[in-house]
Parts: sequence; structure tokens; C-alpha cells
Amino acid sequence: MSNITNNTVLPSSFRYRNVLEKGKPVHDKYDSFSIRHPAMDLSRRAKIFSPFDALKGFSDELSKTQGEITDTFIDETAPIEETP
Repeated sequence: MSNITNNTVLPSSFRYRNVLEKGKPVHDKYDSFSIRHPAMDLSRRAKIFSPFDALKGFSDELSKTQGEITDTFIDETAPIEETP
């Protein structure tokens, strides 16, 4: 059983502290729950969640901004001004 509180310090006032302390439920391989709900393999799970984009267009705007910043920030042809 994994315990999230081993890696994370939860405040005593945290509403769902008791739920997190219980950890992930453990089932036998052939109990009724495991038969009705078999574990999904990771490749299939990755295919389900890969097209999810919480902020539509954010990655496009970020790449545009990143290109503008690197183009204007680094100007190797500009003369270096020396102060006396």
C-alpha cells in the first residue's frame, strides 16, 4: 500500500487527509471488483490522455513568445558598449 504522507507533509486541517493516508486500495487478482474492472495497460491509458489540452492554444502562444524572446534577446551583431 502506498502512502502519500511519506513524501508529502499534509496540514492537520486538510479535509481529505484520512482518505490520502489510506492509500490506493489493494484487490486480489480474482475478486469481484478486479474481474469487473480489470487494470488498464499503460500504453492504452497514455493514448486516452495524450490529446487532452487543458489550455487550448497555450502551447502555440508559448512557442511564439519563446521565438520572439530568443530573437530579440540575443543580438550578437550589436556593438558592445564599454564604460570608462
